[in-house]
Amino acid sequence: MEKELKFGIGVGVILLNEKREVLLGLRNDDKDIADSDLRLEGTFTLPSGKVKYGETFEEAGIRKVKDETNLDVNKIKVISLQNDINEYAHYATIGLLGEEYSGDIKIKSTNEIVKWEWFSLNNLPSNLCFPSKKIIDCYINNKFYNDKKD
Repeated sequence: MEKELKFGIGVGVILLNEKREVLLGLRNDDKDIADSDLRLEGTFTLPSGKVKYGETFEEAGIRKVKDETNLDVNKIKVISLQNDINEYAHYATIGLLGEEYSGDIKIKSTNEIVKWEWFSLNNLPSNLCFPSKKIIDCYINNKFYNDKKD
């Protein structure tokens, strides 16, 4: 039987603190708990997820940040576009920059993300998932479209 491949639209949101460090969450090692069509378990990721039908990219980013971190984003903008493709799925991913946010970070009870940490843009973790790496690279290099396949 041929496996069914997933296609969708996703968002990843860059949040920077006052030291210009980026917020990244470590996905659970268990693929079922990590809940990623691209199979990104055990990697660090930006707050991210799928766009729902009828939702704008900005609305999806605000929702995913709230769902995953408990932070409220008050100002957000689109900064990048990319194709994220591997043997499991294909996503058109929109990179967003949360320019204003507030609240306290909390980990969800689902354990999809096991911890949130702040990282220097010059010292990112080696196990950063490829979609988040591409969004951060676009941000650092002031580039809108990332045409790299991985």
